[in-house]
Amino acid sequence: MATAQRMVVIGANAAGMSAASRARRLKGPGELEIVALERGGHSSYSACGIPYWVGGDVADAGDLIARTPREHRERDIDLRLYTEVTELDPDGGRVRVRERGGTSEKWLGYDHLVIATGARPLRPPLPGIDAPGVHGVQSLDDGRALLDALEAAEAADTADGPRRAVVVGAGYIGVEMAEALTRRGYRVTVLDRAEQPMTTLDPDMGRLVREAMRGMGIDVITGATVTAVRTGEDGRARAVATEDAEYEADIVVLGLGVRPETGLAGEAGLPLGESGGLLTDLAMRVRGRENVWAGGDCVEVLDLVSGRTRHVALGTHANKHGQVIGTNIGGGYATFPGVVGTAVSKVCDLEIARTGLLENEAEAIGLRFVTATVESTSRAGYYPGAAPMRVKMLAERRTGRLLGVQIVGREGAGKRVDTAAVALSAGMTVERMTTLDLGYAPPFSPLWDPVLVAARKASAEVRRTGPH
Repeated sequence: MATAQRMVVIGANAAGMSAASRARRLKGPGELEIVALERGGHSSYSACGIPYWVGGDVADAGDLIARTPREHRERDIDLRLYTEVTELDPDGGRVRVRERGGTSEKWLGYDHLVIATGARPLRPPLPGIDAPGVHGVQSLDDGRALLDALEAAEAADTADGPRRAVVVGAGYIGVEMAEALTRRGYRVTVLDRAEQPMTTLDPDMGRLVREAMRGMGIDVITGATVTAVRTGEDGRARAVATEDAEYEADIVVLGLGVRPETGLAGEAGLPLGESGGLLTDLAMRVRGRENVWAGGDCVEVLDLVSGRTRHVALGTHANKHGQVIGTNIGGGYATFPGVVGTAVSKVCDLEIARTGLLENEAEAIGLRFVTATVESTSRAGYYPGAAPMRVKMLAERRTGRLLGVQIVGREGAGKRVDTAAVALSAGMTVERMTTLDLGYAPPFSPLWDPVLVAARKASAEVRRTGPH
């Protein structure tokens, strides 16, 4: 009887456990032994849901867990928590492992290695950045620590007036955490060094986000470079300093983005891209390695619009990567062709969405393009509850090929970006988009959907600029 092969997974969240679960469905324990190694204490949870847990929309951390360690083990997956991988040996087909609290390390061999180490939050080396009261929000443990601090401060209730929070960074996590803290009664200041918040939007669209956040009572300070976190006599964070000012803080939250967690992979000589993410083929196999796979926030993926690789840290992609990896290790066949860069978020009642390229991204790869921006509403203007939205569209000047869409508006705005994402994936022109048969009824849309109105305007701009 043939000996079962061993699949070793590093990282027990979206990509890693999706790969393990899919492979187990295809091969039983007698054919494939699956060992999953996780340095933390949780598995298969939604990091994207942490701001909503902090803000009170999600009642308990358990609601964010898709599958517990016990459930994975009941499916014959040997999940080992608090177990850290300290070295990769791809040539030898093994990884060095250390259990938390242990002093010794041992090698664990594999037939297939899945690297799903995720991403690490940016934490610049500034004075006071590691002081008590400064919080990241990357993991469930981070979220629990932040909630404990907030609840302890609220229980003490010794503040003279509203408690103050400073959020450093105005990307997706930054604006979501600003909302969560505002809802908890904090006076929130958001600091960002960019011209406008949300650098995943063009500045003219980011300006709408800034104006809306200020209208919600959130102080948004742009063009602000943080230089230090000031601490009090007790060593706790008390203010955040920039080059020009200082902002008092009872709590500081970092929302500066993430970078691929690929230190061990780089040390092992595995190929990394410009952003530091692992490079894979379409089957999610690490380039040049027959039995090493990678997925999730630690990889770079193909951008179908630009033709280049990019780092996109989203749970949707991570789960798909895991499905592809598990299918291939389990003896099937699957590929992950790439992304178009779709993302959606909100701050209070403002919805923010984008897909495809921004202006600076299109310029960076030498594309010539036109833009079209339109104002519309989520429903027929006469129907109760119609809310405003702005849609911006980029199209290639000569061909009219859709390059990107950004949407900022109230209820009903954000998910409209999906129409544009499908059009991008299909390589549509903006003129072809104007004929799309989208659903219409006054409670759901104006007669012409806002995305199609933008496509009409972009198509006219393509014709106006001509082939030259």
